[in-house]
Parts: sequence; structure tokens; C-alpha cells
Amino acid sequence: MTVTTPVPRRLRRPAAPRDRGILSGFDWRRPRIFVGWRAMHVVLFIGLIALGAIPLAWMLRAAISTTTDLVQHPLSLIPDPAKWENIPTAWTLLDIGHYLGNTVVLVGGSWIVQLVVSATAGFALAVIRPWYGRYVYGAILLTLFVPGTVTLIALYLTVLDLPLLGIGLTDTPWAVWLPAGANAFTILLVKQFFEDIPRDLFEAAQLDGAGWFTIFWRIVLPMSRPILAVVSLLSIMTAWKEFLWPLIVLTDPTTQPLAVALPRLAQATDPAYLISGLLIASIPPILIFLIFQRSIVRGIGFTGLKG
Repeated sequence: MTVTTPVPRRLRRPAAPRDRGILSGFDWRRPRIFVGWRAMHVVLFIGLIALGAIPLAWMLRAAISTTTDLVQHPLSLIPDPAKWENIPTAWTLLDIGHYLGNTVVLVGGSWIVQLVVSATAGFALAVIRPWYGRYVYGAILLTLFVPGTVTLIALYLTVLDLPLLGIGLTDTPWAVWLPAGANAFTILLVKQFFEDIPRDLFEAAQLDGAGWFTIFWRIVLPMSRPILAVVSLLSIMTAWKEFLWPLIVLTDPTTQPLAVALPRLAQATDPAYLISGLLIASIPPILIFLIFQRSIVRGIGFTGLKG
């Protein structure tokens, strides 16, 4: 009778991952390959963290430093001395609260407009599927190949004097909100997600007497939270860092967002206070990403964009 001695758990070799990528399960069981690839993963992970964390750490250091320290020791990560009062001083001196409020208004409106346009356009192209949908879809695809700077003049003339209405939108939030809705990339993301929803659900709802609006509101939207989270993040991040378009259409300094106001104030502001303002402006988008990162990653996976 043969007695098998169990191998202690700490001495067992980790289970080989499933066959995926360029390495098979047999390759993963080879110690040299296993250790080499794991070491490369760790090095890449540490490198990515360093590339993302070092600029943020330097910005925090510069925000609580004196101008003399910034000039004499620009690459140092430890301020000497540390002046935490720079942040509240910058808030008051640069009127950060006012410009931050303008930014929130512009970003919130752009987010709502882009979310509504992307969801309704994606629903029409993927679910309703009118006979002219293929032509609209082709036109949307074409806009992806046109640089945004090429259309600035035409877009500005449109905002300056709206066709048929004869009104101008410059120096109003609508001049930023409405162009934000014309985002071909988010429309295509939502369309791809809606196409993956089984059409049997729509046909069953139509048999029960539901119209397109009921299907959109009660069936499609509740199932689309992941992709709506992705669209929300993209729209908020794009609107928060937008500089050129608000600079063109918002000529009144009192209506400008932080991204436009801070460069304008840079010439007459102490560099330490200016960087403190940049630090304050960077905190909200970072917090939004950290809070909704799970929904964002899940939505990207559903759209088939993950590797």
C-alpha cells in the first residue's frame, strides 16, 4: 500500500494561469519563465505608479513651498520650509472658489448634454435602427478623422449666430454645453453597448404594448449603468481640462473656468500660489475617478475595449 505524503501548502507551486496571451499553461509552469514574467510585471507596475505619483507629489511639494525654495531646489520632493498656509492664501488671493464654481457649472452642463445625446443617439442607431441609420452612423464615423482644431472656426461662427434662430451664445454656458454633446466617440461606445443587449427583450416589451420611450427608459437605461459611468467619466474629464474652446467663447473673465483663469492669472501671481491653485483644481477629478473606478472598469469591459 502506497502512502502519499501531502505537500505543505507553503511549498506548493502556484497554479498556472489559464492559457491566454502568448504564454501557455506549460510555459507558466517553467520556473524561469514564471519568475521572469512576474518580475517584469512588478517592475512595470512600480514604474507606472512612479510616473503617475511623482508629478502629483511634486505638485503638492511646490504648493507648500516658498518661491525661493522652488528656484533653488526645483527637483527636491521635501520643501524647506513647508508653508501649508499657501493653499488657503491661494484660495482667497486667486478667487479659486468663484472660478471653481464656474467650472462645476460648465462641467455639469456638459456632462448632462453629452450623456443625453450619447444615450439617445446610441439607442436610435442600435435599437430603433431606422433606414437612414447607416448613413448617420457613417457620418459620425467620419467626424472621428477630423481634428477638432479644424472645425473651430465653423463652430465659433455657429455659436456666434445660431442658424434660423439668429441669437448668439458667446459668454453663456450654452456655448460650452451644446458642443460637448457632439462627441462621436461616446456615441459609438453607447451604440456598441446597446447592440449587445438581447433584442428578445425589446420584442417582448413591444408585444406587451411598450413604445420606444418606455423601452428606453425602463429596459435599456437600467441595464446601461456601466457604460453610462464610462461616458460620464470621459465627459467630466474632458470638460474639466478643456482650455481652448472656453477661452474662445467665454471672453468675460468672470465666467471663465479654472483651466482658463489660472493661466491668465499666472503673470501676476506668485508661482507657489499658482501651483497651489493647480493642486486645488486637480483634486475633484481625481476623487471622481477613485469613487467610480469600479463602474468605469466594468463598463469598459462590457464594451469590448479591454485587452
